[in-house]
Amino acid sequence: MSRTALRICPLCEATCGLALTIDGTRVTAARGDRDDVFSHGFICPKGASFGAVDSDPDRLRTPLVRRDGELREATWEEAFDAVAAGVRTVAERHGPHSVGVVLGNPNVHTVAGALYPPVLLAALGTRSLFTASTVDQMPKHVSSGLLFGDANAIPVPDLDHTDHLLLIGANPLESNGSLCTAPDFPGRLRALRARGGTLTVVDPRRTRTAKLADRHVAIRPGTDALLLAAMVHVLYEEDLVDLGDLAPHVIGADEVRDAVRDFTPEAIAAACDVDAGVTRALARELAAARTGAVYGRIGSCTVPHGTLASWLVDVLNILTGNLDRPGGALFPQAATDRTPRPAGPGRGFALGRWCSRVSGHPEAKGELPLSALAEEIDTATDADADTATATDADADADTADADSAAGEPVRALITIAANPVLSAPDGDRLDKALDSLDFMVSVDPYLNETSRHAHVVLPPPPPAQSPHHDFAFNTLAVRNQVRYTRPAVPLEPGRMAETEILARLTLAVSGRHGADPAAVDAMVIEQTLGKSVRDPHSPVHGRDPGELTAHLTGETGPERRLDLMLRLGPYGDGFGARPDGLTLERLLAHPHGIDLGPLRPRLPQPLKTRSGKVELLPEPIAGDLPRLRHALAERPAGLVLVGRRHLRSNNSWMHNIPALTGGSNRCTLHVHPDDAGRLGVRGAQPVRVQGPGGAVTVPAEVTDTVRPGVVSLPHGWGHDRPGTRQTHAATEPGVNVNQLLDGSLLDPLSGNAVLNGVPVELTPVTAL
Repeated sequence: MSRTALRICPLCEATCGLALTIDGTRVTAARGDRDDVFSHGFICPKGASFGAVDSDPDRLRTPLVRRDGELREATWEEAFDAVAAGVRTVAERHGPHSVGVVLGNPNVHTVAGALYPPVLLAALGTRSLFTASTVDQMPKHVSSGLLFGDANAIPVPDLDHTDHLLLIGANPLESNGSLCTAPDFPGRLRALRARGGTLTVVDPRRTRTAKLADRHVAIRPGTDALLLAAMVHVLYEEDLVDLGDLAPHVIGADEVRDAVRDFTPEAIAAACDVDAGVTRALARELAAARTGAVYGRIGSCTVPHGTLASWLVDVLNILTGNLDRPGGALFPQAATDRTPRPAGPGRGFALGRWCSRVSGHPEAKGELPLSALAEEIDTATDADADTATATDADADADTADADSAAGEPVRALITIAANPVLSAPDGDRLDKALDSLDFMVSVDPYLNETSRHAHVVLPPPPPAQSPHHDFAFNTLAVRNQVRYTRPAVPLEPGRMAETEILARLTLAVSGRHGADPAAVDAMVIEQTLGKSVRDPHSPVHGRDPGELTAHLTGETGPERRLDLMLRLGPYGDGFGARPDGLTLERLLAHPHGIDLGPLRPRLPQPLKTRSGKVELLPEPIAGDLPRLRHALAERPAGLVLVGRRHLRSNNSWMHNIPALTGGSNRCTLHVHPDDAGRLGVRGAQPVRVQGPGGAVTVPAEVTDTVRPGVVSLPHGWGHDRPGTRQTHAATEPGVNVNQLLDGSLLDPLSGNAVLNGVPVELTPVTAL
C-alpha cells in the first residue's frame, strides 16, 4: 500500500517541496507539494525524476576498499580501518597540509555536507582545501567580502517586488537560479513582466531566459566587467547616482567615480561589441526604475575579470539606491544564521593569508583554486615544509601568514561529493595525478571519473533515506522561510547515514578512530554553547551550558545541532528567552515549512568591514582595475568558447538517469550559421575543438542561439573513462569541455577558473 511523504528536493538550488509517493521503501512518484510555504507546488523535470535518481541501480550500496589494485566490497569497519591507517600515516609523515580535501557542489545540498566538513577540516589542520566554488561563484564571495566584510553576505534580487531586473551571465530558466534561491524562477520572471516590470538579459547566447526578456544584449564573452564599468561611468557622468537611504552606510563613492573615468560607453563598445547607445540606455533605465536590481551569475563569474564583474553588480545596485531596499537587492536572514550582533566595525575580509605551494595562488575564503589541484599533487618544490597544524578560515587576517600551504605535495586526498576530473580544467592531468597519490578516500554514491582512483569509497544512502534542511540556500533565498524534512524512508540494512559517515571519517583522520560518532556532534554542541554563554550579545549569555544542552531535542545528533542553531538564530526561542521563537519541535509541527516573511532592509547589521560601512572601492579591487583597462584594447582573433546549462542537468550528477538525458539535453557544440558556413561545418558533423589544454571531438549543432564568433559546449560530460560504474552515462558519454583548458587562466583575486571566453580553434573532422 502506497503512502505519501514530504521531502525538500536536493537536486538544484530552487529547494522545491516535493510530495513523494512511496510503495514499501521505494519512491514511485514525485509531485510538487502545493502546501509548501516556499515553492507552492512548483516542480521541474529533475524533481519529477526524484524516484529515478533515488533508485539508480548503479548507486553503490556498500563501501569499497582497494585490495591488490582492485576496488572490492568491504564492511564499514574495514573501510574506516583503511581510512584511519591511510590518512594518518600520510599526515604524520609529511605534515597536515599533505592531506588535501576536495568538496563538491552536492555538499551544499545535504545536511551532512553542511554540518561536518568544517569539523573535518579543523581535525586535519590542512590548508590544502579545494572546492567547486573556484570553478563557479568564488568571485561573488570575494567581492562581497571586500564590500561588506563577510564573504557570505550576498544580496539577492527581490524578484517578487522589483520593477526592473538586469540579468548578466544568468540563465535561470535552465538553472532554476543560483546564488538566488527561488522556486519557480521562470514564473517569477513572467510575473515581473506581467506587472509591467522590465527584464533585460546580457548574454552571448539567446537562452530561454533571453527569449523571455524585453531586451537581450548579446555581449562578447568575457567582457561583462567592461560593460558594467561603463554603466557605472554613465551614472556619474549624467548625475544619476542616488544613494538614498544608503548614504550613511557607504564610503568610497567619490573614489569609484575616478576609478571608472576611462570606461566610457564609447571606449568599451568595440571590446564588448555593444553599441554605446545601448550601454547608456541600460544605465539610464536602471536609474529611472522605481525599484531595480542587477543580478550576475556564472557567466559573469567564470571569466578573466569575474571578481570585478561581481563587484560592479553590487556597485550598480548601491549607486542607484537599490541595495537593501524592497524591490532591489537585499540580504536574506536564514533561521540558522548566527545570533545577530549589534552593528559596528568588524574584522573585515582578507585575501592571500597563505598561498598554494607550486604557483603561489593566494587563498580566498580559506580555499585554493581547484585548477591548481593537479600541480599540487604531481609537482615537487624546494619550499620548506610549513609545520602549522591548524588553520581557521575565519582567523583574523592580522594573525594569519601568507606562506605557502605546505612544502610537501598533496599525498593523500579526501573527496566528498566531488568529481574534479570532470569539473576542473585539464582533467587528463588530474586523472594521472590522482593515480600517484599515496592514499585517497572518496565519499560518493557512484564509482565515477574521480572516485575510481580511491583506495576507499564510502557511499552515502539515496536522498530519500536522508533528512534535509537548506543551511546554505536559505541564506540566499528570495523569501525568508524555514523547512525541514526527515528521511522519507528508513535506512536500508547495511547502509550508513551520510552524517555518520562524515562523523566517523572525522574521527578516523583525527586519531580517534573507533570512538562513538555521536561524540562529534556532542563536541560541536559543547563548543557552540560554550562560546554563546560567554557572548554578551547572545540570548543565553551567562547561562549554564549543561542546562542548555538538556533542553535540546531531536532523534539524532544532527537534529540536536539543528535545534541548537534554530534556538540561537535570529528567529529562535533563545532557550526560552523568546517563548514564540523557533525550535526544532515547532518546525516539525509545520511539515510544509514556516514562512518568515519577505526580505527586509537589514543594513548596517550585516556589515563586518573594519569601518563598519560598505567599502565601495577596496584596495584589492582598485589594484585590479588597471588589468581591466588593458582589456579595452583586447579583441579575440577567432572563436571563443562558452558553456551552457540544461534544465535536466546539474553538472555531472544526473547523466546516469535515462529520464534526464536525451532529447535536447545532449553534448553538442553550438555553432552560429555564419561561422559554420565560413569553416565548412554541417549540422551533426563531428568537429575537432582545440583549446589551450587539449582537444575534443564533438557533434556540431548549427544554431543562431549563439552569436557569431562564439561556440558553446555544455559542462559535466565526458563519461568515457574506464573503471567507472555509470552504465547509462557511458552509453552517451559526451566530451569533457574542461579538457580544453589547461588551468592557467584564473581570475587573480578569487582564483576562479576562467571557463568562458576562452579562445578555441574549430576544424571539421572530415577536413583532417
